[in-house]
Amino acid sequence: MAHKRSDKVAETIHELISSILSRGLNDPRIGFVTIIAVEVTEDLRLARVFFTVIGDDQAKKDSEAGLNSAKGFLRRELGKSLTMRYTPELIFKYDHSGEYGSRIDSLLKEIDTPHE
Repeated sequence: MAHKRSDKVAETIHELISSILSRGLNDPRIGFVTIIAVEVTEDLRLARVFFTVIGDDQAKKDSEAGLNSAKGFLRRELGKSLTMRYTPELIFKYDHSGEYGSRIDSLLKEIDTPHE
């Protein structure tokens, strides 16, 4: 199965944003953020960036607000590295799959333990 160009662009954006975040941004609202996945539309105009944060609900909200305010900077940095006509617009979304997986895991453990 051949890779689509959008998949390759998504992988590159994932690596670049992760690298930028590991160096750190000047926004104190952004906590320990991990980029989980990036999805790019077929026309390469929009990139959905899924992330997780270590912390409570307030840390999640603060980090999302910080990432959204840093969109312009991140997009400009991507534009320097990507050799494309247009740099994709970034949309940051919190990824709930980790919490969902933990909840399912705890339910399965509950079922597995014998009740007396």
